[in-house]
Amino acid sequence: MKAEIISIGDELLLGQVIDTNSAWIGQELNKLGINVHYKSTVGDSKEILLNALNQSAKRSDIIVMTGGLGPTKDDLTKHILCEFFDCGLVQNDKVLEWVQSIFAKRNLPMLQSNNEQALVPEKCDVLWNRNGTAPGMYFFENGKAFISMPGVPFEMKCIFEEEVIPKLKKDFSFPVIKHKTILTISIGESFLAKKIAPIEDNLPSHIKLAYLPSVGAVRLRLSAYDTNEAVLANELSSIVSSLYESIGEYIFGEEEETIAEVVGKLLTKNKQSIATCESCTGGYLAHMITSIAGSSQYYKGSILAYDNAVKTEVVGVNPAIIKTDGAVSEACVKEMAEHTRKLLKTDYALATSGIAGPGGGTETKPVGTVWIALATPTSCVAKCFNMGDHRGRTIERTALMALDMLRKELLQLHS
Repeated sequence: MKAEIISIGDELLLGQVIDTNSAWIGQELNKLGINVHYKSTVGDSKEILLNALNQSAKRSDIIVMTGGLGPTKDDLTKHILCEFFDCGLVQNDKVLEWVQSIFAKRNLPMLQSNNEQALVPEKCDVLWNRNGTAPGMYFFENGKAFISMPGVPFEMKCIFEEEVIPKLKKDFSFPVIKHKTILTISIGESFLAKKIAPIEDNLPSHIKLAYLPSVGAVRLRLSAYDTNEAVLANELSSIVSSLYESIGEYIFGEEEETIAEVVGKLLTKNKQSIATCESCTGGYLAHMITSIAGSSQYYKGSILAYDNAVKTEVVGVNPAIIKTDGAVSEACVKEMAEHTRKLLKTDYALATSGIAGPGGGTETKPVGTVWIALATPTSCVAKCFNMGDHRGRTIERTALMALDMLRKELLQLHS
C-alpha cells in the first residue's frame, strides 16, 4: 500500500508558511500501516496540479492533498479536481446550511464566494468540516483514493481523524504496524549505533530501526509490520529489554517524554526540590523546567547571573575565583551551584557558565566551552563540555546536559 502527499499553495513554495501538514499526515498514515513513498509541494497552478495528480495516480494507491479550498480566486483545487475526474460542481445543501449558520452566528453578511464553498465535485463524498467553511472531498476510483482537505491545520486534522480514516479503513485492508520509541541522551548517533550494533544486526526482517537525532539527543524508533499484533508486541518488548541492558544509562524515556518531564517526575516522587543559576544559558534551563505542568511542586526559582557582578554580588561567588580562574571555570560554576542551593533552600541546584559565541573564545577556552555544576545535599560535581560553535545549539545542549546530570544523580547513575 503506497501513499503520497501533495501540499498546495504558493505560500508554501515561497517559505511564507511552513508545511507542517505533510509531517502530521505522514505520521498518521504510518500509524495505519500505510507507506508514504512520495511528498510534493505545488503552487497554485492548474497545469502543475493536474500534472501532479496524473503522476500520483500512476504510482500511488492513496493520494492526500491539502490546500487550495478557500473562497478566494487563487483557490483552484476544487475546480481542478472536477477536470481531473471529468465531472461538474453541485451544491451540497448540508454544507450550505452549515456555512450560513457560521456567518449568522458571527453576524456577518454572506458573500457569493462564501456560498460557493457549498459547491463540491459531483463524484466526491463530502468530508464534513466542523471547524470551518470548506468541506473536504473523498474520491474513490479504480481502487485508488484521492483525498482533498483544507490547508488550515486544525481543520485538516479534524477532517482526517473523523472522516478520512474511517473511509480508508472501509476501502482498504492494512497490515498491523506497531511503533516503539526509545529516547537517549548524552551519546552521539555514531557511538550509539556502535553500542547497539549486535541488537540491530539481529532484528527480524519485519522490524526496522531508525535513528532520529536532534540537538543533544537521539530517538530510536522501532517499527514492526506483521499481521499478528500479539506477536509484534512480544517481539518489540524483547528488543526494548535488550536496548535497556545495552544502553540503559543513556535512555531517559520513551515515546514523547522530554528530559524535563522525566526529571520532574523523579523530583516529585522523591519529594525533592531544584533551583538553577544560569549564565550562558540565559534562562533557557529554567524555561525547560517550568514548561512542565506542576513544576511549581519542585522548582523554586533561578538566578540569572549573566554578568560577573551578579555572580559575585548576588550569588556570592568569590571575586578572586573570577580573577584567577575566570567565570567559565570549574571553581566558579561550583560556587554558583552551591550558593544557589543554599540561597533558595533546595535539595539540588544546577549552574551553567560558558562561551556560547560566536565571539569570546580563547585558545584555552574556545567557543562552545561550557561548565555545568550540580550541587547536592552532600557534594558538588562539575563537568566541562565543548558544545560546538553554534550559539543556539550550545544553549540548548547545555540545558539538556544539565538536566541529564540531575537525572543520573536522582537515579544514582554515576559514571
